[in-house]
Amino acid sequence: MTQTAGVTRQGVGEGAVRPDAALKVTGEFAFASDLWLDGMVWGVTLRSPHASAWIRSVDVGPALAVPGVLAVLTHEDVPGEKFYGLEHRDQPVLAIDQVRYQGEPVALVAAEHPETARRAAAAIVVDYEMREAVTDPRAAMEPGSPIVQGTGNVLRRQPVRVGDTFTADVVVTGEYAVGMQDQAFLGPESGLAVPAEDGGVDLYIATQWLHVDRDQLAPCLGLPQEKVRLTLAGVGGAFGAREDLSMQVHACLLALRTGRPVKMSYGREESFFGHVHRHPATMRYEHGATRDGRLVYVRAEIVLDGGAYCSSSPAVVGNAASLGVGPYEVPNVDVVAVGVYTNNPPCGAMRGFGAVQACYAYESQMDRLAEACGLDPVEIRVRNAVSQGSKLATGQVIDSPAPLADMLRELAAMPLPAPPEDDLRARPGGVSQTTHGEGVRRGVGYGVGIKNICFSEGFDDYSTARVRAELVNGEPHVTVHTAAAEVGQGLVTIQAQIARTELGVDHVTVATADTTVGSAGSSSASRQSYVTGGAVKAACEAVRARFEGLPAREALDKLGPIEETREFRHRPTYPLDPVTGQGDSHTQLALCVHRAVVDVDVELGLVKVVELAAVQDVGRILNPVALEGQIHGGSAQGLGLALMEEIQMRDGLVLNPSFTDYLIPTILDMPPMRLSILENPDPAAPYGLRGAGEPSTLSSTPAVAAAVRDATGLALSRVPIRPQDIALR
Repeated sequence: MTQTAGVTRQGVGEGAVRPDAALKVTGEFAFASDLWLDGMVWGVTLRSPHASAWIRSVDVGPALAVPGVLAVLTHEDVPGEKFYGLEHRDQPVLAIDQVRYQGEPVALVAAEHPETARRAAAAIVVDYEMREAVTDPRAAMEPGSPIVQGTGNVLRRQPVRVGDTFTADVVVTGEYAVGMQDQAFLGPESGLAVPAEDGGVDLYIATQWLHVDRDQLAPCLGLPQEKVRLTLAGVGGAFGAREDLSMQVHACLLALRTGRPVKMSYGREESFFGHVHRHPATMRYEHGATRDGRLVYVRAEIVLDGGAYCSSSPAVVGNAASLGVGPYEVPNVDVVAVGVYTNNPPCGAMRGFGAVQACYAYESQMDRLAEACGLDPVEIRVRNAVSQGSKLATGQVIDSPAPLADMLRELAAMPLPAPPEDDLRARPGGVSQTTHGEGVRRGVGYGVGIKNICFSEGFDDYSTARVRAELVNGEPHVTVHTAAAEVGQGLVTIQAQIARTELGVDHVTVATADTTVGSAGSSSASRQSYVTGGAVKAACEAVRARFEGLPAREALDKLGPIEETREFRHRPTYPLDPVTGQGDSHTQLALCVHRAVVDVDVELGLVKVVELAAVQDVGRILNPVALEGQIHGGSAQGLGLALMEEIQMRDGLVLNPSFTDYLIPTILDMPPMRLSILENPDPAAPYGLRGAGEPSTLSSTPAVAAAVRDATGLALSRVPIRPQDIALR
């Protein structure tokens, strides 16, 4: 969808209105699930009901006999490569001789009606031979464990080691766990594949990364890249789950086989099986400090359950390792992060990307250390806070502003909310009237997080922008074209703001993202404002340079249309050393600190988050309204992980694949937020900006958990914290 901005000039730094805002509020915005084309048919996927099994046979005859069925495909019908994947091509397009997780695609059906396709898929007969499922990642690392993938179950082991002093006056240890969180976007996976006259295919898809989708699709379809064309459809949220392929290759296979447009659209239950999730983690930490609370050393083991396929797990492991001690000065570090294959659902990108799990553990440890040293939880963090010039555990120097101690002091100075109100809606349990105040205790907790921005460890991270300026009806008009995916974060708005600022025009159109322009990379890692913003800025500067110093209207009247394309890359990063974990692996780092205030009904285990307060440094505010929305949204997902969000598993099987049983925060759960947004520019970034989408997701979870501990006096070493973890203890 091409989105044209209004005529009131709203440049960088202003609260420009989203061009899709009214359409989304009124329900008129076209999401991918709304795609429609005359003559289209429907695709459906048959998925494995088992977490681990051999496939002895697949009989598609009963499905082909269903009236209205046009095609039934198995792995034998894949014309090209049978495997795909983000980092390693280890995931089959359709299961070949075995299934490695519940929900793995086994066969595809295309039919004239979606119900016909579903009935036909259910008629396919698959003979499975059950086998033991590997579901415990720590057990999976042991010798003798059944092998899930390749020659071993460890997909990456990354140590970070510095120093040799691992004794201290005060030592605290802890074991922590983080459950499997789902991205829980509201718009399930959908797309429309259209066979083309040249033998190729056009795919309209809700995704985060058009070009990498294409790069995985083309080999599987047996087509050259130029015959696989992708256009972004309306995206109903992403948060990392749309970085991997879901139904893209399946829809294209069916379209090419039938010669008809094929639409695939998952329901909510299938969506839970159709995308990756946040890695569950178990972590063991040991912190040593002087008696006055100065950190001497940190030891940690972080085990991340990657599930059945690789996805982006190696990069998640790298983040967990490199940021595993948090934004603190620690002279001696011995951290190892491990990603493990299991027969649980595949895990990959989710907002925070490896840093979330580690943050919950190291912040819980900082609270324990504060208690052991007799210090306030804010004070112990201030005493150990990094600043500009500090070194991370990896040896990387923080070379831009990092005023963490000041952020903590500002947060602590914010006024606390008033005592509980008589209004039932303000109490744990709300209008269910589970309490009128009896058994309710208030707690306060703090959390600090550090997140890398953009891709790391030597990845060639860039974006491409094409900018065209011309006169339309006598007025200067600019068209910005990138392949950057608008997934709800407001990127279309930012691109238009940059064009207005750099070219001094009012009329700006941001063209629909597609693969006819160079790659913009993924809408993930809080990177698009930095990298695509940088590319748009550079292309606009190139256009402006051709104005010959004239105002836009005069220049375009004299010279005619002007078009420039530019790539933008951030400064290089480098892989972590595989033995020591040393290296400048990140291009930018961002900090956020949270304070949570909760009321807990200790008799029933119910928690009401009364307030979240946050301080975040964003370098430069590009759009204040969108920015506040990002901080609120990240905080909401962190709150969800702290108190309610978890995919429940038993023997590799998902127990709660619905929004009835997988709970996410609603407007009744999300409290008022008090924000302080700091602007300390990063001189290496466009406009001095600092990526802002993820940091609040990190620090909100440990802050809420700490507040619940403060209210209850319980250790609570696992999130999400469930009522039974609190009540009747």
